[in-house]
Amino acid sequence: MIQNLIDQELKKQQTTPRKRSGKFSPSSFGRCYQAQIWNRQNEPVSNPVDARTLRVFKVGKLFHDFVQSFVPESTTEVGGQSDDVIFFADIVGKETVYDIKSQHSRAFWYMEKSGFDIHSEKYTNWLQVMYYARELGKKKGSLIFVSKDDLCIGEYADFVEKWEDDIDCELYHLRMYWDLENAPRFPRAYNGQECKYCNWRETCGYQQDIKREPKSNSKGK
Repeated sequence: MIQNLIDQELKKQQTTPRKRSGKFSPSSFGRCYQAQIWNRQNEPVSNPVDARTLRVFKVGKLFHDFVQSFVPESTTEVGGQSDDVIFFADIVGKETVYDIKSQHSRAFWYMEKSGFDIHSEKYTNWLQVMYYARELGKKKGSLIFVSKDDLCIGEYADFVEKWEDDIDCELYHLRMYWDLENAPRFPRAYNGQECKYCNWRETCGYQQDIKREPKSNSKGK
């Protein structure tokens, strides 16, 4: 009964038309090029998010707001845009921009294991926060991970200058494919599992055997 009410309301919110910017979103950087093109074009989705995922997103938003509530409001949701990219940074400090991510405790504590490469495994998140930091003239970007089960918090920071080439490469390809009105279709994130979660899986003609694109080997990471 209660879950039904929750799911119905979340589905209603999901289907409410939103005014789109017509620009790229850094939150999608590092993912499939074609998916990013469709997102910018506001292409109707063929695979909408299911009820469980909507609940996960809603809870993630609650933790996101929880962290932001402890810093001055003037430092949160700081926006900016260029001709083809628009963004809103979670928290902006004197020298650092922070981006908040929530996850279950198993994933959180797995990051603490020896040998876990935070730069490689969270590559898309780094592209996002480093773009924010660069555009806002800050030296560093930081990822804040919140464990939803036990409220433990982990912070990882790096310097923007190490990510300049990766950011420029991402923007170069996105702009090129936008002008061509066509882009390669293959998973670039989530350990090659990106297609499973894609909103345009059927539109694309999803193939299980699509190979994963190698990650960037830029210096400093």
